[in-house]
Amino acid sequence: MTETTLLWLRQDLRLHDQPALVAAAHAGPVIPVYILDDDAPGQWRIGGAQRWWLHHSLDALGKELAAKHSRLILRRGDAVAILRQLLADTGATRIHAIRHYEPWWRKQEDALGDVLDLYDGNRLSRVEDVTTGAGTPFRVFSSFWRALQAQLPPEQPLPVPRTIPAPEHWPESDALADWDLLPTKPDWSTAFAKDWTPGEAEALVKAKDFPDEVAAYDRRRNLPSEEGTSRLSPHLHHGEVSPRTVYHALGHDAAAAAFLRELAWRDFTAGVLLALPDYGSVNGRRKYDALPWRDDAAAKRDLKAWQQGRTGYPIVDAGMRQLWQSGWMHNRVRMITASFLVKHLLVNWREGERWFWDCLIDADYGNNSVNWQWIAGTGVDANMFGRIMAPLGQSEKFEAGDYIREWVPELADLSDETIHDPDAHGVRPDAYPAKIIGHREGRERALAAAKTLG
Repeated sequence: MTETTLLWLRQDLRLHDQPALVAAAHAGPVIPVYILDDDAPGQWRIGGAQRWWLHHSLDALGKELAAKHSRLILRRGDAVAILRQLLADTGATRIHAIRHYEPWWRKQEDALGDVLDLYDGNRLSRVEDVTTGAGTPFRVFSSFWRALQAQLPPEQPLPVPRTIPAPEHWPESDALADWDLLPTKPDWSTAFAKDWTPGEAEALVKAKDFPDEVAAYDRRRNLPSEEGTSRLSPHLHHGEVSPRTVYHALGHDAAAAAFLRELAWRDFTAGVLLALPDYGSVNGRRKYDALPWRDDAAAKRDLKAWQQGRTGYPIVDAGMRQLWQSGWMHNRVRMITASFLVKHLLVNWREGERWFWDCLIDADYGNNSVNWQWIAGTGVDANMFGRIMAPLGQSEKFEAGDYIREWVPELADLSDETIHDPDAHGVRPDAYPAKIIGHREGRERALAAAKTLG
């Protein structure tokens, strides 16, 4: 006997290494379903940049399914209610899905109950299996990494099913274009397509090609002017490629160690969410609830200058403009820009987290919240608040001159010696703003704020 099943797709938009798809195809006819549920996440409904990516990723997945004589059914609304209705309308008996760790997904998984079969496929290892001696998720990455390594390598990726059995009758589907995921009036995404190609096919190409570069990753990943990162993050976030596919493409020798450690960070942040589901808005260290963040009109002007890349700090402004124009930012620069907002400007980390959430194509709830709390010093595993990055020194140390020239064209004619700090060398062009605060002034203000906590 065979039975029709629903394949509930979320941040796992792929056919390769898709254990929920494999199980569904083995059982019988499969109805793949993606539901755009903007209400369940509340304040964490996906941002504008992610919506651009989602449109193109769903379009690509729909074409891949069509090539397998299947379809992608699109619905919008309450995911739990829609799935229950689809079960009734189609005669399907089960729902297959990959397990997710965002709190809204977990709440929906619980609500669906016994009709839902969950599979592990978006992490290197099952998150619940990598725990402390007390059986709780790790809150310190170094300890987590040691424990995870004992469970590596992960299983080999699953191949795409040879066939995806189709039901006799398909349920109705929304038209993707009717979801209005792409920006208009204005279309701020015009440069996105130059840098990015959403979809599983491109993700697999990147995973296949990156092993040729991975040996230099540990050095080049900190150099914004070089193409030293994998640029796999949006593909991993949207589930267009699985972590174990990437892992086995790289191998697990010493040359890949630095990158695999970064890949494991996604597993770690999922464990943090398992223990602390509201980590996106609540300080991991509650004493920082009393930190006197700036929240006056001047702070709001500084926040806007930071968002627009008009702070007078070239490395910061280059990063913020790259973010707005391409939906992505180099990892080293993410740390510099975040530290600048939190420490130099003394603006609440949540403001930066929200901006990144809306602007990043790879804005992952776990990564975004854990990374911001790491920089802010408020997290369970965090940088000390009193450790303040010097953006001018970071820019020079990591040879960011060409990166600045690309994203801050007002400074394109400056030399390597002057481009990191035009003010100090007396060569700042009139079109480029003066520093909104001095490094020493910002540092001293941040340290004074921290002292109020005792």
